This record gives sequence, C-alpha cells and structure tokens, in this order.
Amino acid sequence: MAACRPCRVQTDVFSTGAEAFVGEQASQSSLEAGKLDDSGSVKAKHVVDENDPFFNSLRKCTCPCDALDLASESAVSIKHYTNCLTTAWRLFKHMSEEQQRYEKQLIFEHPAFAKVCQQLLRDSRRMTRGDLVFSLHAVVNLGVPQNTLLVQTLLRVCQEKLNQLDNRCVSVLATTLSGMDKDKNVTSGAAHFEYPRHLYSAKPDEMHGKRCSGFSEKEIRENVHDVPFRQLILILEACHALQYRNVKLFSTLADYINSTACLWNKRQIVLFLSACEALGFQPSELLEIFAEKVTEDPEFLNLKNLLIVVRVYSRLNYVPRVQKHRFFETLESCLNKYLPQISDTELLKAVYSLCILGYLPHQALDELLQKDSKDELILSGDLYKEQKEMMLRCVKTCMELDSPSFTKPAFVVTENSSSLVSLNLRKAQEALIELLGDENMFRQNVQLPYKYHVDFEIRMDSEGKTVLPVTATDDHPDPSVQRLALLFVPLSAFCTGTTHPQGKLAMKKRHLNKLGYHVILIQNKKFQEMTNEDAVEFLKGKIYLENASSSSEATVQDDN
Repeated sequence: MAACRPCRVQTDVFSTGAEAFVGEQASQSSLEAGKLDDSGSVKAKHVVDENDPFFNSLRKCTCPCDALDLASESAVSIKHYTNCLTTAWRLFKHMSEEQQRYEKQLIFEHPAFAKVCQQLLRDSRRMTRGDLVFSLHAVVNLGVPQNTLLVQTLLRVCQEKLNQLDNRCVSVLATTLSGMDKDKNVTSGAAHFEYPRHLYSAKPDEMHGKRCSGFSEKEIRENVHDVPFRQLILILEACHALQYRNVKLFSTLADYINSTACLWNKRQIVLFLSACEALGFQPSELLEIFAEKVTEDPEFLNLKNLLIVVRVYSRLNYVPRVQKHRFFETLESCLNKYLPQISDTELLKAVYSLCILGYLPHQALDELLQKDSKDELILSGDLYKEQKEMMLRCVKTCMELDSPSFTKPAFVVTENSSSLVSLNLRKAQEALIELLGDENMFRQNVQLPYKYHVDFEIRMDSEGKTVLPVTATDDHPDPSVQRLALLFVPLSAFCTGTTHPQGKLAMKKRHLNKLGYHVILIQNKKFQEMTNEDAVEFLKGKIYLENASSSSEATVQDDN
C-alpha cells in the first residue's frame, strides 16, 4: 500500500458559489454515531461480503490515505467507495489531535477523495440506508463544508428516506445533525425537525425489560434510571434539533446524572454538559460537582475536553460557588500546558471563553496578543474573520475593564446612534413616556465606549427616587447621579427557563456596572405580551423599586 503522503489536486469540484469544497475547519460532533464505547466514540458496523478481496484489503489499511489509495486502485461499486470513506474516517478519528491536523490536509489533497465524493453525489439515491447515513457522518466530520452540493444532497436524500431508516441509522443521523451548524445554506431544516419526531414516536427502547413502540417525555422522566447513557445524550440532541425546550425534562436528566455522578467517567459528564450547553440549559448542581472533579484531577482534560469545558461554563455563565479561583487556575494551568500545540483559533476560543467569565489567563493572553501583533491570528480571506475580530475585540475589552487596576470613570462619553427605535422597542418607548411624562426624561439607542449599546438610559438622584431630565445632567457630570441602563433582550440570551443571563449578556452587564451603570435586564418577549397598563407598571417597579437594591435578575457574581 502506498505511504500516506501529500498529493496535490484540485479540490473545489463541488463548490457552491465561491465556497471551496474543502473547508478549513471541520464541524465536529460532540458525540460520534452508532454505538458508543467508553470514550464516547462510535463503532460503525457494516455488512460486507467476506469473500470480496477488496474488503480484505480495506481491513489492512492503517491510515486514511491507505483507504483512499485502495479506492483509487480497486473500487468498482458504491459499496466500495462508501466503505473506503467510512474507513478513512474511522482511522482518522483514532489519531492524536496533532496527527489529525496533518492527516486532514493529506486527505483533502488526495486525488481519490474528490473521486469518492463524486461517486457519493452521483449514487446517493442508490445507497443502502446504512451507507447513506454513515457516509454523511464521515463527510461532515472530516470537514466538508455544509453548504456544498455534496452535503446538501446527502442531507436531502436522508430526509426523503427518513421513514425507511432503522433505529441505528436514526441514531447516526441524529448525531451528525447535532454536530452541524444551523446555516441558511444547508437544506436540512426539515430533517432537523423530522428526526426528533421519528425518535420519540417510532424508536423502540428497552425500559423495564420491555420493548415499546415509543416513549413520551413523561415516560422518560419516570423511567430515567432505565435509560442508557447514550440515549440520554440522543434525547438532549433531539430536543436541540427540534428547538424543543422542556425545563422539567432537562432538570430530571441533570438531577439523575448528578445523583449518580460516581457511575460516570469524566468524559461522559463532559458529553452531557456539552449537550446541555447546546440547549442553553444550566445544570447548576452538576456544574458545581464537576468543577470539583476538575480541580481534584485535571489530568483527564485533553485539549478537546478542555475547550469544551471552558465553552460550557462560559456560555452557561456558571462560576463555581466553592473554590472558584482554584477552578479557574486549574483551567489556566491546563491551557498553558497545551500552548505549544494549540491552534490559533483554539487559543482565541479558549481565551475568549475565560474572559467572558471575568478571568484573565495571562500567559495565554500574552501568546494571543503576540500572534495578533504579527498578524498571524486573523488572515485575509478567513471565512470566520468577522467572528474572530469580534472575539478578539471582546478579549481586549475584558483585559481593560476586568483588570484589577481599572477604576470607574467619573464620566462616560456617550452618543445617541439614532433618535428612532426599532419596532420591537416601540412599546417600551411609549411606556416610558407614559411613566416619566416626557421624552427628555430618558435617552434611547445610546452608544457607549467599547462598542456597547444601551436601549434606554435613565438618570436618577442619589436616593433613586427622582428621575432627572437628561439635558440637566449632560454637561456637568455629577457623581451622585445614578445612571440606569435598560436592556430589552431576547429569551435566548438567558439560560433556558430562567432569568440567569448567558455568558455574553452577563459580561455586558458586568462591564456596564464597571462603567457606572445599574443594569436592568428585561425579557423582551414577555414584555411585549403585557398590556400597555401592565407594561407601565412593570417598568415603574423596575426603575423605582429595584433600583435601590440589587436587581432581582440572576447574574454572574460581580467579583469575578
């Protein structure tokens, strides 16, 4: 078999528009498909002809390029091509992270890879159901962009054949979909919604030793102790795909994992927390216990798990109640250990997540800023340039505002970005006029330093009893004047089923506090559902009653 080596070939054969066939970043699933082993990976089982010499040769492959070489030399059927692809993925996923970075380039530059993809595209409707879903899983996890014709076609065929898929194929498809981004160019919307319906209504499972034709949310909660761990993950992933939010169900599953934490290895808990994070659900007790496990034994945190852990705690805005500083120091120590091998993008994501929590990892920050100064961090033509620039801007803001040396400014320069308010804030504007009597009693669309924006700003006397006209306080800043920032935010900015802000909103609140504002967070959807009279009374309570004391909204601790 030929050695695995670089082969140069044109790889944009299935581009859509200007998008290249080969993406720089793979869409990694938090859980691989099929049957989970102890490490949370997949054991794909294919039925093949044992007498076919092709499959005997395939079993001897030791690296992904071996499988592609075989496809180039001997493949004559779609079964051959699909098995070469899934074998390449199986061999790839068992490599170290450093090997994967190198091997991925070899795969995409291998001349047979484009040929295999062309065969998948041509014969997608003639594949067996197993070959179809495992091929999609392999293609997505190897990093083929979601908006390519190949991925869209495989998704569409899966959707068309959904009712023909058996339980195992449904599990594979669900896991693949859960690891994919919701992109408007991906024609998988219907599949995302149809899969969970199929899972709940048609997927048989073992409960109390009996096979049943399906199970409801109530049955899951009542029999949670009989549900295998893999099924718990699939249930959460199905809810995510369906955009179904059931706090009672999520809490039951989290309480079960929490109460039986000693039965699960740390990698399994990481998988469960990652699934919760995708749902925006904060299992606070489990997060607390797991933080203790991390500080006691951080050796299990390989780079992949470390990145997941910091992302989960950051997005869900959870700061451990006990040993907070030790937890952060442990994560920073692990991150420092991986600095020699971490990619620039991974470094940015890790630092960004820790900064959102109010923790500054100094050595990693120095490394990040050095790369930024050399223009190595964000390259021209980077598909994720805007996202990376936003993350880097956020990191630099945290470095300044969360520094122990930062002091609240006596005066903050602000400007009104527009005198007009968006339609979804019109009701709030009218309620404030009704409550305060005049538009001059508040400001709207206020632009602050660090690119922060406030929907409405109100200024009050030192006792918080009287609202002051904005014009009377503009030119002569008075330190005794209180400034209120009203933020009308979507439900998605809070952890599911709570008023606890997720990471980015909590960071904004923390920073506005540093700039001298008392922040009032208002769930805009609930506000819009109020009558006009109730809306006025609601704002009256927020402005006059809650201003004197800390807001009743659950937030991240201010002493981060």
